[in-house]
Amino acid sequence: MGMALKKVDATEPTRDELVERAREMIPTLKARAAKALADRKIPEETIAEMKEAGFFRILQPRRWGGYEMHPNVFFDVQKLLAEGCMSTGWVYGVVGCHPYEMALFHDQAQQDVWGEDNSVLVSSSYQPVGKVEHVDGGFRLSGRWGFSSGSQHCDWVLLGAMVPTEEGNPPDMRTFLVPRSDYQIDETWETFGLQGTGSHDVVVDNAFVPDYRTHKASDGFMCQNPGQKENDGPLYSLPWAQVFVRSVSTAALGGAHAAVKAAVEIAQSRISTNTGKASKADPILMAAIARAHAQVAEMELMLATSFDTMMDKAERGDELTLDERATYRYHSSTVVRRSAELVDELLPLLGGRAIYMSSPIVQPWLDLNAARAHVANDPNNMAADLVNGLMGEPPSFLFL
Repeated sequence: MGMALKKVDATEPTRDELVERAREMIPTLKARAAKALADRKIPEETIAEMKEAGFFRILQPRRWGGYEMHPNVFFDVQKLLAEGCMSTGWVYGVVGCHPYEMALFHDQAQQDVWGEDNSVLVSSSYQPVGKVEHVDGGFRLSGRWGFSSGSQHCDWVLLGAMVPTEEGNPPDMRTFLVPRSDYQIDETWETFGLQGTGSHDVVVDNAFVPDYRTHKASDGFMCQNPGQKENDGPLYSLPWAQVFVRSVSTAALGGAHAAVKAAVEIAQSRISTNTGKASKADPILMAAIARAHAQVAEMELMLATSFDTMMDKAERGDELTLDERATYRYHSSTVVRRSAELVDELLPLLGGRAIYMSSPIVQPWLDLNAARAHVANDPNNMAADLVNGLMGEPPSFLFL
């Protein structure tokens, strides 16, 4: 399978080395989680350590100091970080997948971001809410975008907007790349879960964005992007949507692992003060823990296999079918809700101890439920295109 990508030089870490670095961070992330939640921001030292570990380079082009690795390496790292702190895993997923989209932009945009420092990070909000005006050489962009995870750690942002087109022409949705000097961060992030993601609002007032700093959604869908001229490896021939939707679902698998381990920890020692019965003798609780453990493993295997298939096809120069793309996107969209439901089932079975904020299962449970709000994590949004494909109809939502 495509996972067996060899190193290009002795300084590039292997997949196993990167995964082990992520696993070693779990206790540190658990210890820092309370600060991340209180500050509504991942600690600066955590971002610095993830940079030092090379995590943000996994999907970055080699020509910009990246490792250009199989996406499953990226998602394996993300799951482990999320097991330590789901907010950290979420921010890593979103910010860490942006080097992939940057590789699809015109080369001059890549030069602007990474020309002086190839460790620069980029945040995003793809909601198509911006106001766009055509001007010489590009566009004027204004608006307010919500949910820009990790924005306080980033020097650029990717923002969604619809470009005005003449009547009768197809819609032109684009992502606009904007430098930190051209936007403000409004700290609006007051939530019950994923507090540490710092997913604040981004505000832009009449900023000029040159045409080369835009990425057309249609190019991402067709897998014909300007950046593929220079970044011509198989990795960058994948549909961008397939990479992104996984970046906002995979943290849930790490959160679910943390919740299952917390449930096991509580069940091992808990004896009900009312009935005198030990939790580990409760067959209903045992069944719920077993179900969660097994179904999370099933989801992980399904998602890993899908990216192995995608990369195998990319390496052979074969295109994914629309049916495959719709199926993979639907699979990804179910992960958060399924994980949340599995953990929801555990809480009432763990007694009064599990409702205290100090309980190790509470924060993963809150984070999983907060993660359900992302549009890409709602399977109802993705079901129609999957079924329409089965009926021989074209997709209606091209972020596929």
